[in-house]
Amino acid sequence: MLKPQKKLEKVLIANRGEIALRILRACKEMGIKTVAVYSTADKELMHLGLADETVCIGPAPANLSYLHIPAIIAAAEVTGATAIHPGYGFLAENADFAEQVEKSGFAFIGPKADTIRLMGDKVSAKHAMIAAGVPTVPGSDGPLPEDEETALRIGREVGYPVIIKAAGGGGGRGMRVVHREEDLIEAAKQTREEAGAWFSNPMVYLEKYLTNPRHVEVQVISDGQGNAIHLGDRDCSLQRRHQKVLEEAPAPGIDETARAEVLARCVKACVDINYRGAGTFEFLYENGRFYFIEMNTRVQVEHPVSEMVTGIDIVKEMLSIAAGNKLSFTQADVNIHGHSLECRINAEDPATFMPSPGMVKHFHAPGGNGVRVDSHLYSGYKVPSNYDSLIGKLITWGSTRDEAMARMRNALDEIVVDGIKTNIPLHRDLVNDEGFCKGGVNIHYLEHKLANQ
Repeated sequence: MLKPQKKLEKVLIANRGEIALRILRACKEMGIKTVAVYSTADKELMHLGLADETVCIGPAPANLSYLHIPAIIAAAEVTGATAIHPGYGFLAENADFAEQVEKSGFAFIGPKADTIRLMGDKVSAKHAMIAAGVPTVPGSDGPLPEDEETALRIGREVGYPVIIKAAGGGGGRGMRVVHREEDLIEAAKQTREEAGAWFSNPMVYLEKYLTNPRHVEVQVISDGQGNAIHLGDRDCSLQRRHQKVLEEAPAPGIDETARAEVLARCVKACVDINYRGAGTFEFLYENGRFYFIEMNTRVQVEHPVSEMVTGIDIVKEMLSIAAGNKLSFTQADVNIHGHSLECRINAEDPATFMPSPGMVKHFHAPGGNGVRVDSHLYSGYKVPSNYDSLIGKLITWGSTRDEAMARMRNALDEIVVDGIKTNIPLHRDLVNDEGFCKGGVNIHYLEHKLANQ
């Protein structure tokens, strides 16, 4: 393993909650000074007391604080920060932000702005993946034409059902499934209108709708200097309304030939597009085949499961690459060992899924062999109502999937979060669910389960 020669001096963490704490810990391990920014609603965040400096960047609404680019850059300027880590969410995949960060003289801990734009537009991303040999979903191979005859012809060639997606969409928004040819034109029109309103980009494209796929993704790290590696795959099929609930690595029951090929193709794609930093290729997997759907150009919520099975610290590698170093590892250094699960703990009613902000009267983190808790919670912390409901991630590792599952059951029995409602009861149910325990459930499994309770 090569030792990095360069180091970032001071990193501003442009995020909040558990990911801000995660980044701060990595910086401290590497001897990097930290700046924590926060909104007026977040004065009690745990990492604020651990950072070298803190700056309030605005009031509670995200558009006036965590999404306010001038405030974040000003905070970096007044504190003398040399780099900015966006975490996930907020501005993490905003190409304009990345561009302004670097134009202002700071290192952006992530891909270049042009790369974010390339992969943020699902049409251009698909073209880039086709060029790199990454398998994609059959579809319009570009924007769906507004000419009705051409659109109908494409629909017939691909075969129904199809799905119409906003080119600039994400998070489960801007997509519509079409089962009959006579509904295609109206569905395309409605999706264009929604895409224009939500993403300021009315472009849509059409793809084959896979009926019972799994959601499998590949974690990559690339240094933008011609070197890239993968850290294996993850299964993120347990979802509700397109939002991930529980993830695991590696994905169980995957055809090994197909797996090896797609992992190699993802690494090649990183080199081809000159990717810099950590990223994730997301696929649908059905009948032994992978189909690329999008690339997330940032660290993922579920990155810990890949860290647990490889022993590689993804955030520290991001920091090293942003300092100008080459990758610290080669692919030969990466060994997938054992199995890991992650439960996303949300402050929400486990039955209605309504957010449940408020005071955490008592918090007790579980422990034991192979148990990791990534959370900013502590007893007495008040969960604000202004942001995403994620309050922590419970991660376990075992030498086998069964061992990782047993440790997760124990950890879920031990964890205590009093004062607010959480989705912990749902997770306790899931890790005892017969279908999930067998492995390989599809992306509809959880919603069907919830609908039948």
